[in-house]
Amino acid sequence: MNGNVLRATLLRVLIVLICMGMIAPIVIVAVLSFSGDAYLQFPPRSLSVAWYQRFLGDARWRTALLNSTIIAGMTSVLSTVLGFLAAYVMARGTLAGKRTLAALLMLPLIVPHVVTAVAVYFLSARFMLIGFQPWIAVAHSVVALPVVFVILQSALQVVDPNLERAAMLCGCTRFGVFRRVVIPLALPAVVSAALFSFLTSFDEVVISLFLAGIRSETLPVRIWNSLMLEIEPTIAAVSTLLIALTTLALALDGLVRRIRDRRGSRTAAA
Repeated sequence: MNGNVLRATLLRVLIVLICMGMIAPIVIVAVLSFSGDAYLQFPPRSLSVAWYQRFLGDARWRTALLNSTIIAGMTSVLSTVLGFLAAYVMARGTLAGKRTLAALLMLPLIVPHVVTAVAVYFLSARFMLIGFQPWIAVAHSVVALPVVFVILQSALQVVDPNLERAAMLCGCTRFGVFRRVVIPLALPAVVSAALFSFLTSFDEVVISLFLAGIRSETLPVRIWNSLMLEIEPTIAAVSTLLIALTTLALALDGLVRRIRDRRGSRTAAA
């Protein structure tokens, strides 16, 4: 019994240490973003919000933020729609070789992003698509689609096919079943997939480095270029804002899942 207690205690200590090791860099970056010094040093000798003001007051940083938001929004819509249709076909379809098709959809997770970026770059350069934001969104959708597919495939497997059959027996068309039954039941997972695809695009740097050019410089590319030229606390401020954005998205995803679980519990109780 004492041995079990000792192992459990050691396991908890190990988990705490691992979590602290993962959180420590985030805390350090957040503290550095409020530094009043002209260069990065930890701990900072003074505190200030000057680097946030510089970020918001610099036209290049604001343009990069706007470009990232627009491209990530288009990527989120495109990858969520395509991922939902693919997941629905895999969950309900009777196609031969579904496992092979699913493996092909998951391939961008295995292939290094730099390989994808080089391949898309040569295609983009040939058709003069460098810096074209919708095309960058399409390229980002290639790496965001597997994330959407995994989330929605798991969600659609839980949706009872008998509900769709019952709706069709009541006179509902196939599109009506899809719109009134499938989508509402899978809506929390759709929201989660859209959030994660948005973050995937917003944080993508390798593909953006090849495709953004000067016209559509994204925030990760702007950070990369700034790191190549000089290391200033503005980068820490931008990184902190990105961490805050990711935390907000995860919080929204948790809220959506909690609402879904409550509705599921009420339905089961009824």
